[in-house]
Amino acid sequence: MHLLDRRTIFVREHVGLLKLTGAYDLLDPQTQEKIGIAQEKISGWQKFLRLLVKKAMLPTRVEIAAAEGQPPVLVLTRGFTFFRSKVLVLDGAGTQIGYLRSKFFSLGGGFHVFSNDDQKFAEVKGDWKGWNFRLVDVTGREMGIVTKKWAGLGKEFFTNADQYVIEVKESGSSNALVLAAALAIDIVFKEHQG
Repeated sequence: MHLLDRRTIFVREHVGLLKLTGAYDLLDPQTQEKIGIAQEKISGWQKFLRLLVKKAMLPTRVEIAAAEGQPPVLVLTRGFTFFRSKVLVLDGAGTQIGYLRSKFFSLGGGFHVFSNDDQKFAEVKGDWKGWNFRLVDVTGREMGIVTKKWAGLGKEFFTNADQYVIEVKESGSSNALVLAAALAIDIVFKEHQG
């Protein structure tokens, strides 16, 4: 099954001391089999700047692939930012398929998801403290959830600070944007909260 067709993905962050870039394993939650990887790919000067400047203000590029060394199936990029972040979402060929824009003011955290034609496609709503997020379309219909609490294999468990579950409610052409938005919560936007 193709990574972008998956309905449920378990995300586990690589933990390291003085980590200047992020890396995340994407796993099948039922079998714990590795089905993909998300990695920040930045230049040496960007890594150096992260020692001096808040990471949330600096550009980043996150590549999501089926395996390390494979071409990306999805790419998230963000330029320099000072107040509101805009993250471009590209397919594996480098074509923009949409973008994510942080909200001006939000008590619970979240951002808007736009299609490539600048139409608001969805919104991420949630709370950073409890780490529960809902992806809803413009009519309020739930498209997916991101949570540290998951009922899998017939039992409920809580993940730790570096792990969470993405569940996409339906499959279709919007899967890539829903997955990108879910991964962006932790990989791109969480730096604003700390």
